[in-house]
Amino acid sequence: MRRPLIAGNWKMNLDRAGAVALAQAVAAKGNDFPAADLLVCPPSIYLDPVAAVLRGSKVALGAQNMYHEGNGAFTGEISAAMLVDLGCSYVILGHSERRHIMGETDEQVRAKTVAALAAGITPIVCVGELLSERQAGQTASVIARQVAGSLAGLSAADCEKTVIAYEPVWAIGTGQVATPEQAEEVHRDLRRLLADRYNTATAEKVRILYGGSVKPNNAGELLQQPDIDGALIGGASLKAEDFLGIAAAAK
Repeated sequence: MRRPLIAGNWKMNLDRAGAVALAQAVAAKGNDFPAADLLVCPPSIYLDPVAAVLRGSKVALGAQNMYHEGNGAFTGEISAAMLVDLGCSYVILGHSERRHIMGETDEQVRAKTVAALAAGITPIVCVGELLSERQAGQTASVIARQVAGSLAGLSAADCEKTVIAYEPVWAIGTGQVATPEQAEEVHRDLRRLLADRYNTATAEKVRILYGGSVKPNNAGELLQQPDIDGALIGGASLKAEDFLGIAAAAK
């Protein structure tokens, strides 16, 4: 049985005081949701103060990105070892905003995924199609390409340690949301891709999250789908009440 993961991606929001206050509010209620794992991913500059707040709680700490090299002359980058040093147990990789705004490639996502796994951090590898790609009937091929490139060379054992997040780009921050049926169709295809790539047992162990305008009022229907194992939440994760309301929908 796959345990639901409810992850908050705070993106480039909040100040230090706001990040600490939000972490305190989430951590204070974390034990009220025994059916799910909870995770928050603040901006990297606030990882340390948020880690201090979360210490001893059931809420895990994650980063929004990292670099694939362990150290060196890579100005502005952050390594997996640095994230471990700060207490991170997860890292979001290949988010659509990084793919489509910063130009990250599947190969770059793969390199980061390998480095995260080597450091003992759980990568959350994001995939998803643009609106134009969905309208052109290319969703399945886009997802297959991103999975193949981002997970290239990973063993079945490493795949089982990886989380995948399906985020249709057209639903991120737009107020639009994939219907439960649309989301489940892609999640089911993702699991089939993993089964074909590895085996059924591995595919059944991998948690696949949905992301894209998830809110307390639509989370229940989404999380009831058999292949949706949690949510990667953007805007709604910036309010503790909304984030925890989504967590309450995870059974």
